[in-house]
Amino acid sequence: MERPTPNLDESSAATAGSLKPALVVPMWSTVLVAFVACLILATVPLCGGRLSALRNVELRARWLPVSALGAQVLIITVMPGALPGVHAPVHLATYALVALFLWCNRRLPGLWLVAVGAAANLAAIVANGGVMPASADALAAAGMPATLAGEYANSAVVQAPRLAFLGDVFAIPENWPFTNVFSVGDLLIAAGFAVSVHVLCASRCARAFARPARAA
Repeated sequence: MERPTPNLDESSAATAGSLKPALVVPMWSTVLVAFVACLILATVPLCGGRLSALRNVELRARWLPVSALGAQVLIITVMPGALPGVHAPVHLATYALVALFLWCNRRLPGLWLVAVGAAANLAAIVANGGVMPASADALAAAGMPATLAGEYANSAVVQAPRLAFLGDVFAIPENWPFTNVFSVGDLLIAAGFAVSVHVLCASRCARAFARPARAA
């Protein structure tokens, strides 16, 4: 996911060229993630589930995702231009922390789908040298054409991207709230979170999915 940046004037846009790394600020992406999470949680009582049931869920190794987010904030927001050559390995390491967290909590419903989404994102990042490939069309739709030279971008338009279909190829339009770009992996992560909370909260949606499984 990526943070929207101010539109370039015509002269700046002309010099941007075919390679346009665009800075992603985790704080902005975190706002979007929080918004999506709140929307998903809001569907639980609408489907007859009990959000209070989440108080009984014991998450193991909670420090892992917190550390991963902190590391991303550090390399992308605090020190985007410092320590060249360190940012990409650290970015990949944050996914290792998330993978360990998912493994520690693998018995929770829906986390397997979250893991598939995270693996899709990681595959795209590894295939492109530590950067998530972003679609130029998606960036344009989200109003994110800015170039920031000399700073690390964890999601960018790259030349000859590998596994481009797993990159940030979807966009929230520029004139919508929380404009951003996102990937297939992000959609799977959101779907996995939705499955998890609905099952844990025993909503009608979860029970509806459970009936065909029992019948089989």
